[in-house]
Amino acid sequence: MANFKPLSLEELRHGYLWRVHQRVPGDGGLMVFNRSHYADVLAVRVLKLVPRKMWQRKYEHINGFEKMISDEGTLILKFYLHIDKAKQRKRLRARLLDPSKHWKFDRSDLEPRKLWPAYTSAYEDVLSKTSTSAAPWYVVPANKKWFRNVVVGTVLVDALEAFSMRYPEPQEQFVGIEID
Repeated sequence: MANFKPLSLEELRHGYLWRVHQRVPGDGGLMVFNRSHYADVLAVRVLKLVPRKMWQRKYEHINGFEKMISDEGTLILKFYLHIDKAKQRKRLRARLLDPSKHWKFDRSDLEPRKLWPAYTSAYEDVLSKTSTSAAPWYVVPANKKWFRNVVVGTVLVDALEAFSMRYPEPQEQFVGIEID
């Protein structure tokens, strides 16, 4: 799992896709990215941290980056887990009311709720501008966790089955070997 926190000093010395590229798995690997490079066209836009011209050109950068790693053999599956505002409120309240869920609550989760319409608009642009044949988005209704799990699981299984993987052939025959 690759969780992307605020940029470190080392990461600030490089382009914004540098830290993401380092986490792209090698042959046979699998990596789940949590948030990643999309923060550069979401939070910076909604919070007006940089001029529109700067974040808007990043859609093209993201598409180029994802095409490049796809061309090199990386399968990219992007899931947008859509939870409506009422359901999110219910889940956040449950975290506050149940001491065993306090570890899941972060006060910083409340600020983006105040900007829900702006984030919704920003996400709509991300989904429409960065869903490509090399890296499609799957918009998953996620109010019901069981349904979310079925949809994501089905996409993952279908993707893995498309690889037609099989166990490697043994390098020698083991017929007749005794183990005591």
